[in-house]
Amino acid sequence: MKVLFIVQGEGRGHMTQALALEKILSNANHLVTAIAVGTSNRRSIPKFVAQNTNANLKTFKSPNFYFDKNSKSVNLWKTVTFNLLSTPLFLRELIRLHKFRKEFKPDLIVNFYDILGGLYFGLFRPSTQRVCIAHQYLALHNSFPFAEGFKTQKWAFRLNNQLTAIGSHKIIALSFRPLKSDSPKLIIAPPLLRKEVFSLTPTNGDYILAYVVNKGYAQEIIEWHKENKKIKIHCFWDNKQLPDEWKPHKNLTFHYINDQKFLHLMAGCAGYASTAGFESICEAMYLNKPVLMVPVKGQYEQACNAQDAKLAEAGLSSTTFNIGLLLKHITKGHSPGPTFSNWLNGHEEKFLRALETTKTETKRLPTWESYKGVPRWSNE
Repeated sequence: MKVLFIVQGEGRGHMTQALALEKILSNANHLVTAIAVGTSNRRSIPKFVAQNTNANLKTFKSPNFYFDKNSKSVNLWKTVTFNLLSTPLFLRELIRLHKFRKEFKPDLIVNFYDILGGLYFGLFRPSTQRVCIAHQYLALHNSFPFAEGFKTQKWAFRLNNQLTAIGSHKIIALSFRPLKSDSPKLIIAPPLLRKEVFSLTPTNGDYILAYVVNKGYAQEIIEWHKENKKIKIHCFWDNKQLPDEWKPHKNLTFHYINDQKFLHLMAGCAGYASTAGFESICEAMYLNKPVLMVPVKGQYEQACNAQDAKLAEAGLSSTTFNIGLLLKHITKGHSPGPTFSNWLNGHEEKFLRALETTKTETKRLPTWESYKGVPRWSNE
């Protein structure tokens, strides 16, 4: 089976998921012929992606978030406005995606939560089996913990889920914890962790590891550390305006994103503080590292992620990078425990079975009426 991946390039989570799935498929003698990554002026493909794939690497321009002047909070209206103004560009990029399909002739296309990937499925209806994979699709499950008090953001989140999955034949929702699917089309699966994670031997070091997806949050860590300079912190970010391994003061080091260095430091840290993405939280849980999650302001899915991860006993959440909260949590001796590792057992077979048995079913597609309440599937 030949497979084409379409991957959202915001953050690093969807890209690491794609690399993990490529490895699973390759081990089963399937071929990922190409990986098309959505990029923008503020994001590019990290080096580790090119270094860890055997597929043809392609890029296309895709919608992305816009933030406030402090590079912290998502500005919803600015995001919508600027992406709408780029509609002519995105229409041309849809045609490029269609050319990719013609060039590589895949038997299966997997979309890792890119909105143009979903629109391509819905508008072009390519004669190829189509699957969508993301943690965000867990919102289709009745037990998903929606964050309260963000009605507009909640609506936008659910709308984005629908747009990324239009025209798909199967949806795979990645989950922190085992859940039983309540829809014949929705598959609940364990996280897609990189193979390197499984070979790590965790130890309890004398430092905290941190990751900030938006550089504006780094200032919170710097301010906290001014009053706690004896605490060692290694933080990863994507800020090329400052040199790699920049030290604002002793015991606080900021690193460029580097997957091998990140995993090495993850294995040895005492605890992990991060914006509330999905992938790195799962890596920390697998390595039994206590976690402090700080949802990106205005990014509703991260507020939900933090609640969902707390249900899976990953750690605690906060509105700021108050590392002291994590240190107190660590002293209580909390760690995620074996439940998460048990959930990962046999994950490769689960994904292979889901992808190899995908059938071209054009009738079971999401309906817009799902936004009136708990999302449901229609067979009409």
